[in-house]
Amino acid sequence: MGASTDPRLKEVLASLVKHLHAFAKEIELRQEEWDIAIDFLTETGQICSEERQEFILLSDVLGLSMLTDAINNRRPSGATESTVRGPFHVANAPIREMGDSINLDGKGESCQFEGRVIDIHGDPIAGACVDVWSDDADGFYDVQKPGEIPKWNNRGRFITGPDGQYRYTGIKPVSYPIPDDGPVGQMLGKIGRHPFRPAHMHFMVTAPSHETIVTHTFVAEDPYLLDDAVFGVKETLIAPFEHIGRDTEWRSKFDFVMVPTGREDGK
Repeated sequence: MGASTDPRLKEVLASLVKHLHAFAKEIELRQEEWDIAIDFLTETGQICSEERQEFILLSDVLGLSMLTDAINNRRPSGATESTVRGPFHVANAPIREMGDSINLDGKGESCQFEGRVIDIHGDPIAGACVDVWSDDADGFYDVQKPGEIPKWNNRGRFITGPDGQYRYTGIKPVSYPIPDDGPVGQMLGKIGRHPFRPAHMHFMVTAPSHETIVTHTFVAEDPYLLDDAVFGVKETLIAPFEHIGRDTEWRSKFDFVMVPTGREDGK
């Protein structure tokens, strides 16, 4: 590499080449296997679109997304842990009034999500944006079936007031398979792995002068909690879901604990 190469780029590429060559030597990579890998990566790129990112999916099922997340989100004890964003986040979801419903198709078991956004000292954070999204009762996100599922179904953004509280109505999430009709799904099938994710609600919490939280809350007792296809489950993110009213009405309370930007030693 040339002398003017960015130092970090030089470090990353040098290490990548070193380990990539070591991998090929260790397994004695065959020409036909190399051809299959090139075809696989080509197909992975070709299936990508504005609504689908197959390379993120590949990173997820290989555990690379969670490893990168862990490296970049070391937080002090008590702060909310992060997990993978997933391929279905859509920027600029509608800003809704506190308490609104994001369930536009009326399907599924109703669930009231509520809690607080606080700092590591327990003080409420005003002006935090709680960006939420989930699958529908059939396990699909709106972008997977445009025209069939209402746009912005089970999505919304909520801005906290002085009390730091958030509240909205969605559905109790359901387990669902990651998209397995493409090359990543075919790979999982060949190695005997299922494509399912445990039921979860996505959150992205942002606030001035605080580190962004990208995380899920998971439904306890889901059969895939210990076998998530993308390795995204953390024990602290398993949230309570309790019945209120009828059997098909639920409530889930979860507080988000943010840490300041530019912190040292978590303080």
